[in-house]
Amino acid sequence: MKNQQLFSNRVAILATMHQKQRVIAPILEQELGIEVRVPPNFNTDVFGTFTREIERPGTQIAAARLKATKVIDLTGASLVIASEGSFAPHPLLPYIYSNREIVILLDRENGLEIIGEELSLETNFHYQVVDNIQQAYDFARKVGFPEHGLVVSCQQIAKDSSDIIKGITTEEQFLEAWNWALNNSPDGKVYLETDMRALYNPTRMKNIEKATYDLLSKIKSHCPQCDLPGFDITKRIQGLPCAICAIPTTLVHSVIYQCQKCGYSQEKLFPNGREFADPGQCMYCNP
Repeated sequence: MKNQQLFSNRVAILATMHQKQRVIAPILEQELGIEVRVPPNFNTDVFGTFTREIERPGTQIAAARLKATKVIDLTGASLVIASEGSFAPHPLLPYIYSNREIVILLDRENGLEIIGEELSLETNFHYQVVDNIQQAYDFARKVGFPEHGLVVSCQQIAKDSSDIIKGITTEEQFLEAWNWALNNSPDGKVYLETDMRALYNPTRMKNIEKATYDLLSKIKSHCPQCDLPGFDITKRIQGLPCAICAIPTTLVHSVIYQCQKCGYSQEKLFPNGREFADPGQCMYCNP
């Protein structure tokens, strides 16, 4: 059973209202032979907004899964795709923001859940508090306006959508939003941030595309025993030995692949292509 046969000529419903189909659909349609459709009037903002007036329910994966299952409830589809993004300090570079994108595919017909992921330092995620128009223009230029949209708010913590203007992509819109925010600000400050919704952020859209390719690679990874797709890494084992003293380090020595259907597992040594760790990463040789 190959992935083309498993998905070919099926319709997949993509849970989005922010035009993510522009990068997700061409990849999966060409490679899997599916047809990607977007449900009309599906409001993904109820699952959380980047501007924080609606909190995301649970983890990033839980939110994506919730979007997908909601589409299943609404449409009865057996094949559904959803994605979710987050912006936070990079786990290894805590002073630099990163963008983590996941794209989830749920196949009710075959009982599969496969998740693609991209963790990237390529992001313009930023915010700033300003009190004059020159500072506002400087911020806009720094984050790639007008190719990238902006958000303007009159409150540091927006209570609801009436405190925010989103999707600003022209200088005229920017000036109107600036005047509105300044006139309604209780402290004389204007709160600016990048609009991180996919249709207003080309940089983020590229990361969603990369996450989709990662999803595709996992779909093409078949279980050696039952041949179903999604044969993926479930565990990383540290202990790559130091090249000098051979003492185990914290670097990954092997990974465990496991099938979510039949449970078959397989260990792969040296997933990063190295049999020994650099002594500079050894706690004994480089304490």
